[in-house]
Amino acid sequence: MATAALELERRGSTRPLFVATVFTGSFLLFLMQPMVARMALPRLGGAPAVWNSAMLVYQALLLGGYAYAHAAGRLRPVWQGALHLTLLALAAIWLPLGLGVAQPPADASPILWVPWLLVGSIGPLFFVVSAQAPLMQRWFALREPGANPYALYAASNLGSFGGLLAYPLLLEPILPLGTQSIAWSTGYVLLSLCVLGCVFLLPRAGTALVVIADAEPAPTLAMRARWILLAAVPSGLILAATTHITTDILAMPLIWVAPLGLYLLSFTFAFTDHGRVAGFVTRAFPIVLIVAGAAAGSGVVGNLWLMMAADLVIVFAASVTLHHRLYSLRPNPARLTDFYLCMSLGGVLGGAFCALAAPAIFDWLYEYPMLLIGAALLMPLRADVATLSPMLRRWIPPVAVILSLFAGGLLAGAPSMPLMIAPLIAIAFVARMALAHRIIFATCLAALTLGLGCWANIVRTIEHHTRTRSYFGIYTVGQNGDGIGRARILVHGTTTHGIQLLDPRLATWPTSYYAQASGIGIVMRAAPAMFGPAARIGVVGLGAGTLACYAQAGQDWRFYEIDPAIARIARDPRDFTFLSRCLPNVPVEIGDARLTLAAAPAQSRDLLAIDAFSSDAIPMHLLTREAIATYSRVIAPRGLLMFHISNKYVNLEPVLAAAAAAAASDGWRIAVREYHPDAAAAARRAAPSIWVAMSRSPATLDRLRASDPNAPWRPIAGRAGMTPWTDDYGSILPLLKGF
Repeated sequence: MATAALELERRGSTRPLFVATVFTGSFLLFLMQPMVARMALPRLGGAPAVWNSAMLVYQALLLGGYAYAHAAGRLRPVWQGALHLTLLALAAIWLPLGLGVAQPPADASPILWVPWLLVGSIGPLFFVVSAQAPLMQRWFALREPGANPYALYAASNLGSFGGLLAYPLLLEPILPLGTQSIAWSTGYVLLSLCVLGCVFLLPRAGTALVVIADAEPAPTLAMRARWILLAAVPSGLILAATTHITTDILAMPLIWVAPLGLYLLSFTFAFTDHGRVAGFVTRAFPIVLIVAGAAAGSGVVGNLWLMMAADLVIVFAASVTLHHRLYSLRPNPARLTDFYLCMSLGGVLGGAFCALAAPAIFDWLYEYPMLLIGAALLMPLRADVATLSPMLRRWIPPVAVILSLFAGGLLAGAPSMPLMIAPLIAIAFVARMALAHRIIFATCLAALTLGLGCWANIVRTIEHHTRTRSYFGIYTVGQNGDGIGRARILVHGTTTHGIQLLDPRLATWPTSYYAQASGIGIVMRAAPAMFGPAARIGVVGLGAGTLACYAQAGQDWRFYEIDPAIARIARDPRDFTFLSRCLPNVPVEIGDARLTLAAAPAQSRDLLAIDAFSSDAIPMHLLTREAIATYSRVIAPRGLLMFHISNKYVNLEPVLAAAAAAAASDGWRIAVREYHPDAAAAARRAAPSIWVAMSRSPATLDRLRASDPNAPWRPIAGRAGMTPWTDDYGSILPLLKGF
């Protein structure tokens, strides 16, 4: 008895080591993801879609790691340990953490270059670290046959959550990338030592797990499919919700952390035997879908903060509910790696659907409501709710769809508010009654989503020409306003990228951020006097092509645009006529502007306008010292560099002030034009804007100020202690307004 007690005590003391190893591996894994994305920024650009592609690469590598862990489980424990230590040592060849030397062409597609660059640079490290969670759980089960190894997965995802938050909140604001890489590499060495300790604890002989795995029937195909689907829907939802938030609601920097963080946190609550939080969320999930899910999936944006909260609640509730059901279907620990392999495959499929298939198939974010309906079909049935009669089950689906048509205005023309709301309330009430029937409930949820706005999006899709979706976003061309302000607009989510007045007399009138009294308007009007009649002008960011109508005969213009879809819209006179009227044959170079300009001839532009900041997602790599060095090579010594930094959430002035101060030895001078239109200008669709002018020639800035005495330029507002952004260091966090 004493011997058995001592053995139990000895075994129990190993749990902290396994927990620490799992936590450390997952922490490093999710610290690596944003760190490597930050390293890749100067080469791949800063579009939100690049992050989605990177996420898909990470999920694919995770699948590879889980497949390796599953295959290694057939070996004797001692050989598993030896193999994993060998792979850890081989992967260390890729230390310190960093990117390869490959440089993509300026017009390279991120959908191809993101996988190529990431797999070649960090693939072996990510692969071997990603195998930690399933391997350590299996080894723990070998060490302590009576314990529940799945509980370690909660520690794994807590580590992932910690790593995800630690990067933007701690590492990025404090450490340059080189130091971050060394810190991560040190963590890798620590992880290897933890693994070595776990290997010493493995049984040296065969294990009962192999016998159990051979004796226990393999999971059926149906069970594997269920595991895959339960993992795929939450994985897809985090990408769909992130796209929805960052385009249709709030294009705020770092906002992608929230959906992914809640997704990771869901495992901590779902993968536990206690399950009190998971049980509560599961019971509330149908109501969450009815209230928040239908609104979020409809595409209708009311209050921005409420809509963002709805998205985040949906991601968390769906992840907890489906992951807890996944946990309830877990196999015997002998089949643990098989289970995690299916989970990982589901994650890849969900990510691939949102990152690759949806942008190619859909012209709107249809994947979001589809995944919500998928979640409704996969959620556990409510046993405490009465079932519906056969007659009701037969009639509810068609009636719900008809009611949604009324609510969407397709059957009632332009219905009154009560006629719109009443059918939706009826559908929601029926959905609440149908909680014991997945298909009926999912049908009602689909009808709610359709009635709230999806019907309108389907109509736009049928019309073909009004909306375009590309790898970089969803663009809608529409009309609004009245009188002299009636205009055609180009919108990306909640961000306006171009406005053209429909009054024929004002068809070439500069609007929006480009009004005549704006910073760029003043510069463009003064260009002939400042640079001569053959001024060479470059513009980064095409939009609707508004600036083209400042062009004058003899000038040499060139646009730089990352998205071919924007170029097609700007050139199509059915959408906008700025280019066709003012510069029909202007060159538009497709590709990330920094990469394109790096290949441009030296001193080939007199004026270069960087207009990639009208959206609230900040392309940091266009504001670093290295980027400004590229621009300064392209513009003439007496040339002018213009930055458009209008932003609702981030104050970018300190960044440019610090960059100018750091380059003071090169003679850089800087001035700011902050424009607020009066009532007459606003009626012609002028918008507030902030433009920053930089030049190495004080005379150039003096001539700019003198060109319009009624439009003052002020000194730039710097910030004490602010260091310029570089490719190695930069953080948006200190620049968020309100901080």
